[in-house]
Amino acid sequence: MASSTAAPDILQSLDESDDVTTWINDTLSPDDASLDGESDLATLDHQLTSLVATLDIACEDTAAHLERVIDEVSRGVPRLTYDIHFMKDSATTLQLVVAKVSDKALNSFPPTTNDALDRLQVLDTIKGHMEAAREVLREAESWSSLEMEVTSLLGEQSYEKAAERLSEANKSMVVFQNTPEYESRRVLMVSLQNQLEACLSSALVAAINTQDVSVCRKYFTIFTNIQRESEFRNYYNGSRRSPLVESWQSTLSSSDAETTSHPNFVEFLRTFYDSFTTLLDAERISMPSIFPDPQVSLSSLIVSVLSSLQPSYSQQLSSLFERNGASALKELIATLKQTEGFAGNVGKIMEKLKFAASLSAPSPTAEGSENPLGRAPSHRRRSSRMSISWRGGMQRTISGAIGGSGKNAPVIDDNLDWDRELFQPFLDFQADYGSLERRFLQDSLQDILHRVSSQQKAGSDKARFLREATVDVFGLADEAMARCAAFTHGYGAVGLVQSLDHLFQTFIESWQTEADEKQVSSSSTHQPLSSADLADMDYTAQDWANLQQYLHLLAASRAIFDRLVAFESKLRSTLQQIASQFRLAEEDAHTFSIAPVKGEDLLLQQTTLNSAELHALLSGLSQRDVPPGDFQRAHAQPSQADASVSTPPLAAARTAVYAFAKSCQLSMQDTILSPLRRHLASYASSSLWMDARDPKSRTVTAGMSDLQVPSFSLSPSDSIQKVSEGLLNMPRLFEVYADDDALAFSLHTLPYVGEEVLKTIAEHHSTSFEGGSSRHMRRASLVPMQPVAPTLDPEAVTSTWLASLGHSLLNHIMTEILPGITTLTLAGAAQLSSDLSYLSTIMSALNVGSDDFEKWKEYVDASPEDGKRLLAERPKDDYVLRTVARMRGW
Repeated sequence: MASSTAAPDILQSLDESDDVTTWINDTLSPDDASLDGESDLATLDHQLTSLVATLDIACEDTAAHLERVIDEVSRGVPRLTYDIHFMKDSATTLQLVVAKVSDKALNSFPPTTNDALDRLQVLDTIKGHMEAAREVLREAESWSSLEMEVTSLLGEQSYEKAAERLSEANKSMVVFQNTPEYESRRVLMVSLQNQLEACLSSALVAAINTQDVSVCRKYFTIFTNIQRESEFRNYYNGSRRSPLVESWQSTLSSSDAETTSHPNFVEFLRTFYDSFTTLLDAERISMPSIFPDPQVSLSSLIVSVLSSLQPSYSQQLSSLFERNGASALKELIATLKQTEGFAGNVGKIMEKLKFAASLSAPSPTAEGSENPLGRAPSHRRRSSRMSISWRGGMQRTISGAIGGSGKNAPVIDDNLDWDRELFQPFLDFQADYGSLERRFLQDSLQDILHRVSSQQKAGSDKARFLREATVDVFGLADEAMARCAAFTHGYGAVGLVQSLDHLFQTFIESWQTEADEKQVSSSSTHQPLSSADLADMDYTAQDWANLQQYLHLLAASRAIFDRLVAFESKLRSTLQQIASQFRLAEEDAHTFSIAPVKGEDLLLQQTTLNSAELHALLSGLSQRDVPPGDFQRAHAQPSQADASVSTPPLAAARTAVYAFAKSCQLSMQDTILSPLRRHLASYASSSLWMDARDPKSRTVTAGMSDLQVPSFSLSPSDSIQKVSEGLLNMPRLFEVYADDDALAFSLHTLPYVGEEVLKTIAEHHSTSFEGGSSRHMRRASLVPMQPVAPTLDPEAVTSTWLASLGHSLLNHIMTEILPGITTLTLAGAAQLSSDLSYLSTIMSALNVGSDDFEKWKEYVDASPEDGKRLLAERPKDDYVLRTVARMRGW
């Protein structure tokens, strides 16, 4: 800092500076710019000392000044109250004086002056009314020469002056309202307007065809002056749409259309839309110079073209289904895609028109008119007669026919109805998407099944064909999701889910016969069970083939279920995306739209697709799924499911898979138990039951005499021994399938597998799984929402199957075999009791038991006295007791 710098300058620079740090750096900068190294420390110290001293002095001066100001204010505050009170009193006095002066001023004028002023006001009002009446009468007087003047102007081809004369005369029509002369003058006005329009029509059409913008603009002004703006638009739209309408009609209504053009409708539509876009792009340049509302006028032109097509757009879409059936859905979607692309191009043209109009529009009038060009609105009331330019059916108005009433409905300009007119023909088909999709999938499924049926041969592996067909069916399902998104933009989600559910259900049920068949060809190539360790089992080659076939079908059902679960996950993800789109559109309808075109979206909102069922489906996606390790709930019946767990989207398909698996399981069990049932076929008719000997002794032949030897126990009959041996050999049979996952699938559909059994398996599975057991585990495909299911202990699976087989055989014995015994002697009863006891022991080893079977043992072993007592004591509806009583003659 230079030593000559004055203290006031320093303080002023500090007051003007915004940053203290910058001010200090600038203040301490050396004056000598020639110094290249560091500033001399002594000089810097001198500068700092001087600056601090200056600031201290300034602080003291400021503090002293502030004290003086505070002291002056403290002394002035009491005086302020007195001054305010004095001003209030002065104002009150002034008010009284002004009132007295006003009264004196009013009384100073005599009464005649007020009367004169009132009279002058009345005379001025009368003068204004008379002048207005004079102008009206002049207009009315001109009606006598109106026809002659207009006719003369038309003869001179002064069309603009004639239009102005008619416009002026039309303004005076209100004078004759509710008078006898009104109708005659109205008829004259319409007649003159018709003459002017007739004179202009040919020239107007020629100007439109040649795109003479200046002439069209002049004629538009003339038509507007005579209240014929709508007729001008009819001329304009009719001329501009003519090439497009003729192209449509000549292509789709030609004599050879049935064989040439119809199959290529999508390609024709692409060409048609290209021509349409070219026309609209040209109109984007010319319309702002002709019409005051180019966007509305362009929308009117689009509607005019679409409403003039013959055959109509709707008829053409309907003819697709008449010719191609359900497969026309794909062509219909392609047509919609073409239309959406065209709508996108039109939207860009409309946006360009909007910018052009905003740049070229003049300033608003003083009246605040909404029409910047000062023209009458394009939708003004039509005159009461029918214009000569009218064409039946050409001008159809749909503005206001479609309007959202919901609070979240998009705000759509009613004048710009081109997009709704464009997508209206698709609306009925979109609303009927569910049935269209179901028919398409049904026909496609029939084609797949027919192809598979033609490929199958006797003895072929039907499970392989089932798996191959499954690939095609799930391919159809993937395509269906894409069709739903393309055709309904998510509004058809309910129809999609129902159609897919019906598709999978129908497909699986179509193979039900394969699972129910009791015989398959013995020439099957799958016979790996002919090993020596199973040679002692009583299965024929046909039985082995049957068993293999059903096992493969069961494995195929498991594979179908796994794919179904994975597909459900994909479907759920798609539905969640749809729900997200709906939520965004609901929160901000102006920014987000479900359909790509707002008119299409508005139409879809008002169809039956936008139903409570759709919103329930989308809102239900938030519920939790079945946990991957929850084996018991996964195997539970639907009635046992937790209410908080979401229902699978394809519930009917899952039920069908379980039903198919159950049929395979029953057929497998019939095959496995068939040797045992063959051993029991003649059991009821055995002669053992009618043996009249004493059951407590047996006869032994020794030489020439029979010796009665006491018998302490009876051996089981040959049939029961063979059945028991077969039951004991069954675990060896299942050891062969230790590496097969099919047996672990759908255990809850096995016969006689109750909830307690599933609970036991679940607990055993959970313990083994959490303990990290290294033993081989079978994959269980019963966890509904998990594509890769956890595994189950093969021992638990085998024991479940053995228990089910044991119960099935036991039920067969109790319902089919034992009731067939007609007579049971004491010896026969003893033999039957021995058989049942032996069989019970074998069944216990398989963890199989039955209360009814215990009753059979008890009643068969009872003495006649005990039996009669039991008949008296037990309920009469005890079927087992009544059956045994009949056998033993009680």
